[in-house]
Amino acid sequence: MTPKWIGLIAAVGVFGFWFLYTALADNPNAAAKQSDTDEKISVMILDGQMVFEGHRWAQTTPVMKAILQSCGRFKVDVVTSPQRGRPNAEFRPPFEKYDVIVINYEGDPWPVAVQEAFVEYMKNGGGLVVVHAADNAFAQWPQWNRMIGFGGWGGRDEKSGPMIWWQDGRVVKDDSPGPGGYHGQRADWPITIRDPNHPIMQGLPPVWMHCCDELYSRMRGPGENLHVLATGRQSPQQQGTGRDEICLLTVEYGRGRVFHTTLGHDTQAMSCVGFVVTFQRGTEWAASGKVTLTDVPDDFPTETKTSMRTIKTE
Repeated sequence: MTPKWIGLIAAVGVFGFWFLYTALADNPNAAAKQSDTDEKISVMILDGQMVFEGHRWAQTTPVMKAILQSCGRFKVDVVTSPQRGRPNAEFRPPFEKYDVIVINYEGDPWPVAVQEAFVEYMKNGGGLVVVHAADNAFAQWPQWNRMIGFGGWGGRDEKSGPMIWWQDGRVVKDDSPGPGGYHGQRADWPITIRDPNHPIMQGLPPVWMHCCDELYSRMRGPGENLHVLATGRQSPQQQGTGRDEICLLTVEYGRGRVFHTTLGHDTQAMSCVGFVVTFQRGTEWAASGKVTLTDVPDDFPTETKTSMRTIKTE
């Protein structure tokens, strides 16, 4: 190679270094921001046990995983617990390796060591997403009930906390005695946004029709640090309460963030585009405290029309 070419290559190298140096000097966080954008959120879906026959975790977990991975924002692993009634002393999910934990489980109590590890994970800033029947779990675990805000079934009653719903622009807490947890017929019913400024809700229609799902009601719990995002209403003709029942909410727990959706009874209900979008956004928010998945898809349901997608699983 001639000295002329060597000199030219050296000049180009020096110029390139100078350009990179000055760019970073003007914006020292540029490289970090790019890395943050490119890095996927790590998600653990924890499943393995359901109490009610209609809650088929082996079917719903692949759909949940596909929904999250389809937007390119998440890397998802699945951790499956031992079967109900089997010894689970060796069960130790590595919570600390993940940005957010999605619970698709309502079975046996976790070992004390697992409970303690999860409480520590959440208090230190972990993320939690509770989907539908997962709020039936762990009725006797006080810290879990604080994390999720409210729950149903599992032996919950007035000792578990008041019944909680939405009325006249505020949360209502009713101490009346009785069991916790009820739903009417599986049906289509409207969802109304109660906080349109929250990152999970921004840009979505004020009201949209959710498809073929159960609307949980008579939910009980401490209701501490609970923030209502949206409610659903089901008429008495569909065996509903006729009240505005809280179906999308967030909870602060220590430094941790919780997104709780009572939607998603089965794979059909999870195919509603409203579920898809709020599940993706809610998972991102629980993991990071922000939402970058701000696009509202053209097929999002409207006030008068449901919208479904075919979810392709692995």
